[in-house]
Amino acid sequence: MAEPFDLLIKGGTIVNQNGVDVGDIGVRAGRIAAIGALGSATAPEIIDATGLHVLPGVIDTQVHFREPGGEHKEDLESGSRAAVLGGVTAVFEMPNTAPPTTSAEALADKLARARGRMYCDHAFFVGGTRENVAALPALERHEGAAGVKVFMGSSTGDLLIDNEAVLDELLAAIARRAAFHCEDEARLRARRSHRRAGEPLSHPIWRDEAAALAATERLVRLAERHRKRVHVLHVSTADEMRFLAEHRDLASVEVTPHHLTLCAPECYEWLGTRAQMNPPVRGPEHQAALWQAVGDGLVDVLGSDHAPHTLEEKSAPYPDSPSGMPGVQTLVPVMLDHVNAGRLTLTRFVDLTSHGPARLFGIAGKGRIARGYDADLTLVDLAREVTIGNDWIASRCGWTPYDGKRVRGWPQLTIIRGQVVMRDGEVAGPPRGRPVRFAT
Repeated sequence: MAEPFDLLIKGGTIVNQNGVDVGDIGVRAGRIAAIGALGSATAPEIIDATGLHVLPGVIDTQVHFREPGGEHKEDLESGSRAAVLGGVTAVFEMPNTAPPTTSAEALADKLARARGRMYCDHAFFVGGTRENVAALPALERHEGAAGVKVFMGSSTGDLLIDNEAVLDELLAAIARRAAFHCEDEARLRARRSHRRAGEPLSHPIWRDEAAALAATERLVRLAERHRKRVHVLHVSTADEMRFLAEHRDLASVEVTPHHLTLCAPECYEWLGTRAQMNPPVRGPEHQAALWQAVGDGLVDVLGSDHAPHTLEEKSAPYPDSPSGMPGVQTLVPVMLDHVNAGRLTLTRFVDLTSHGPARLFGIAGKGRIARGYDADLTLVDLAREVTIGNDWIASRCGWTPYDGKRVRGWPQLTIIRGQVVMRDGEVAGPPRGRPVRFAT
């Protein structure tokens, strides 16, 4: 008699590297032990997944959970709870906290804060600064480190490297793929007069397309000099996409759901400062270029850039209002709605949220539905229609730019290492998140 599984998922439509097919998944000791027709198999817990699509666990490689220093709007517990409610099984958290994650001590502190409090698996980016370049080769290899993150343009927090000599030194020092916020700080400073008081629509005029392209061009030039891999976060312009298409040997590309879904000028008229992000949400010609890049295979990953602020903070008149919006909980339903609308296939969605992150960052044991891999699974109902509301949002900020948006496609269960952590809109069990492991 065959050894029983710990968990058996029956009759779901499995989406993996073999394509899309109905089958069963057997889980043992937190890992996938068998895939296929497992009709005679037994397990103490059996999930009937008939009518559901079973995806590799969704990995969100860009979130800001604000702890330490900004716990009034998010912390590791609330942010990770929002993640699993939205079908996300692992997150990479950004370093622009207070204090920032720029040392071994700060990284160890975040890992200690996460232990027993985070519902999803996690890794933390280390912030690159003028002062810590020499320490980065060791820091990027630290347990729980996702790699190095560099802000080339000022955003939320104090991290900024706008000096080319320091960037050159940093790229010479590191080995892993580093992630970059690409906006040219000199151009942002020179164009501050383009901000119009009380008019959020002036935000993309101030932080214009040229600022994004200039920083991206500089980054790629330095990466080519040192033959280092770089990851360009939240690409928002058509010009950047055209440029990056010519430099695929070194540069990988992220886009966000909000840049694919919201569009200027309507979003600023409707949402005001709640639509304010860095880099900004832009006009339809740029959004069309992003979708074209998704379709052409130029985009490697989707990241939510979850960056919550309270409604009180966001209600300050522009430009005193902070940039950022929540997104980790809505990534899956918003993008499944795009799948149902025919803008991308379900297999492409899986490539952007599971295969792509694992491939780019060398994640060990995640990103695929395959024997021996962690049993991280996102089960979705592609036919279910739901109206997203602020009352569903678990983030401490308590709001979403998609309040009132009706979507088709919804996360039903979130499973991490064989443990059901979300079922039918409810968190199941205590926080069990662990640091993500890396093979490179």
